[in-house]
Amino acid sequence: MPRNSLDLGDADYQRLLLFRTGLRRFLHWSAQQAEAAGLTAAQHQLLLAIRGHQDSRGPTIGDAAGYLFLRHHSAVGLVDRAESAGLVERMEDQDDRRVVRLRLTEKGAGTLVQLSQVHLEELTRLAPEMRALWAGLEV
Repeated sequence: MPRNSLDLGDADYQRLLLFRTGLRRFLHWSAQQAEAAGLTAAQHQLLLAIRGHQDSRGPTIGDAAGYLFLRHHSAVGLVDRAESAGLVERMEDQDDRRVVRLRLTEKGAGTLVQLSQVHLEELTRLAPEMRALWAGLEV
């Protein structure tokens, strides 16, 4: 049940600020890590969307667009640039030749492994702080 706006106190606003600031700090740090690896933040997210997709055939561009909150045509442009950089490749779906699936190249997979390792280390470091903030938001 949502709280009545009159029930919100200074501590509620402070917790929300700390939580949003923590998320934004992590995303900023993540973008810097991607840049250091020669990727944009969007390319990093694309690689993660491809590798993390549960269907072993790989995601479609539409699936990737959904993961990245992009319109289909914007995802196509992102995939085009990632393909030109040698990070991903398009494959014809074995069951439906009208469908294009995505997979990582060796270069893309290697870059993603490196980025994922440092991201998991950072999340482990941040976990106690984020758990405390999250707990403070639960009602």
